[in-house]
Amino acid sequence: MLGRSKEFKLTAKQHEAVELFSSEATYILLYGGSRSTKTFTTIRTIVCRALAVPGSRHAILRFRFNHIKASVIHDTFPKVMQLCFPGCPYKLNQTDWFVEFPNGAQIWFGGLDDKERAEKILGNEYATIMLNEISQISYNSFTIMITRLAQLCHYEINGIKKELRLKFFLDENPPSKGHWSYKLFIEKRSPDSKASLDNPEDYASMLMNPADNAVNLPATYLKALQNLPKRKRDRFWDGKFGDDTENALWSSSMLDGSRVNGDDLPDFVRIVVAVDPSGSGDEDNAANDAIGIVVAALGTDGIGYLLEDVTIKAGPATWGKVATSAYERHEADRIIGEQNFGGAMVEFVVKASNPNVSYKSVNASRGKVVRAEPISALHESGKIKLVGTFADLEDELVSFTTTGYIGENSPNRADAFVWAFTELFPGMTQKDKKPKTPITIPNLKRF
Repeated sequence: MLGRSKEFKLTAKQHEAVELFSSEATYILLYGGSRSTKTFTTIRTIVCRALAVPGSRHAILRFRFNHIKASVIHDTFPKVMQLCFPGCPYKLNQTDWFVEFPNGAQIWFGGLDDKERAEKILGNEYATIMLNEISQISYNSFTIMITRLAQLCHYEINGIKKELRLKFFLDENPPSKGHWSYKLFIEKRSPDSKASLDNPEDYASMLMNPADNAVNLPATYLKALQNLPKRKRDRFWDGKFGDDTENALWSSSMLDGSRVNGDDLPDFVRIVVAVDPSGSGDEDNAANDAIGIVVAALGTDGIGYLLEDVTIKAGPATWGKVATSAYERHEADRIIGEQNFGGAMVEFVVKASNPNVSYKSVNASRGKVVRAEPISALHESGKIKLVGTFADLEDELVSFTTTGYIGENSPNRADAFVWAFTELFPGMTQKDKKPKTPITIPNLKRF
């Protein structure tokens, strides 16, 4: 993120962010493109607060613990300490996952997907809370964490005792304007009631983009971001919140509203792995479109759950193993595969990887939009939930409109998604049945 240097210096945009952190606002969002140092700058400020106030407690959280472990605990946090606080000692507790400084201040790390860890974190009060990459986090989780921003701490300056102001920091690569963060921080409206905030001054935000950190990034990386397809370039280069497509079958607000953390999921009565081929069955498949592979389940509560997206761009030997591994890992009941492209190719590849797999071929007798519409209706009615965030799949879903698919590439992830839930909800998604033959009423005058 930042190059090594003997003397660390903040960029102009980082200085601006630090000034915002010291403002009167309690809730502060940094949003923008990739590698713009949003997370780095926020963690640096949290460490400053911890070192300045003995015994203070702070939390840095993300949706999945594995992600925060890889991106923060073993990457960004050590970089912050090395570059900004060289020689400052700290101890990492790898049982409860927090660091402690010599003054007794602690920084806790956690994932909201780990129920046991989340409960342990919620048992503490904090002077600072940071939610990392909130595009993946629900509004409900945000409001729950607000209740833990309650640690009363004091520090002294020139013999004068002062109270440490509570701070809640957030960052993200901006999702669509349907996301709660846009409503709360940009429109200054309640995501629930849609009413204007009573205290808008408590909610501040700032845009940080890769160009603001160009001095610390390779030119090739910056060029790659600028050459992304428009939808991704808007998000990861320009840091723009996306617009929902007109007449879209899925909206970002619908997807966000259906998101669950994975805690307390019901028992599953059926699990399927759906495969949507790219239209190429040769060994050069890696140069073509991806093979859509998703895992979905039907719960005892009558709701369908998307569990995993393992879509891959690879040849048959690889994607066949990916599909059957997902089948085994989730103890699925069946793999279903669309057979229009390649005929029996999907079944052949799957069976070659695992001959014991239960397999069913499905045939696309109707167009993509017609197949997708009933699944969209199920999703909107609350019958489908997303167990986590599936950025690439969700990009494809919001590109389905009533007039066709307007995405940049073939929607193989979305097609597999539609096939999976069509299989789980056959009675609610099957095409109209042929009308029954009318009963002929005999002429009673003949009797």
